[in-house]
Amino acid sequence: MLRLLLILPLLALLPACQRQVREERLDAPRTLTTPYDTSAGEVLWAVVPLRNESGTSVADPLALSDHLVGAIEEVEGIRCLPLDRTLAAMQSLKLRAIQNPAQARSLAQAMGVDGVVVGSVTAYDPYTPLMGLSLALYARPGATMTARPNPAFDPRELTESPTDQAVTNTDSGYNERPLAVWSGRLDGKNHQTLMDLRIYASGRTRDLSAMGWRRYTASMDLYSQFAMYRGVDGLLQQEWTRVARAQMPKAIEPRAEAE
Repeated sequence: MLRLLLILPLLALLPACQRQVREERLDAPRTLTTPYDTSAGEVLWAVVPLRNESGTSVADPLALSDHLVGAIEEVEGIRCLPLDRTLAAMQSLKLRAIQNPAQARSLAQAMGVDGVVVGSVTAYDPYTPLMGLSLALYARPGATMTARPNPAFDPRELTESPTDQAVTNTDSGYNERPLAVWSGRLDGKNHQTLMDLRIYASGRTRDLSAMGWRRYTASMDLYSQFAMYRGVDGLLQQEWTRVARAQMPKAIEPRAEAE
């Protein structure tokens, strides 16, 4: 009789426990969006294998480059070619590495992509975890990575935009510069980095798991995915600024006073 009295309360708790497991909350992860006009199709990028400048051989540039491809693929409105396609194109062009902007544009032209991302791993420590990253986005000559249409402006105002010339005018000095650059040092001990990581992990990990979002700090492979996401986010933030400026109407120059 005593055993029965002890078991009955435990049986009463079972439905509540089962209901808690079934009612797992799902949150949509934060996703990145393109600033470009995709009315004629999605923009296509390619990733050059990252250089390992971290001073340690532990970092695997090809695996990290694959994570960068995956981060770009998650962007709404941008697609990215597999890394093997880039390696094959570089081999056909006899390019062991991209040394200057001209080579980056030539590679983009040969692959038929709108942009090429070139970068390096500047720091790498799987125990902290820590990753330093530097990225640059170069456009193919004639690429149409332009702003989304805005009916508030006259499209003719954009024909002489110096920002557009940086993409389409191969004779311009701006053509030597990347469209966007980003560099950062993501230290797992830094509280701001951890806050950003927690936001990134929301919707990408199960709340009911033992470690929750902190599993990204326990696995360098997962942490590197977060780092590549941050790098792509940084490039896109600069691109949002660039295309927004391209949409601004030209300033009206004051008329010269008659002498």
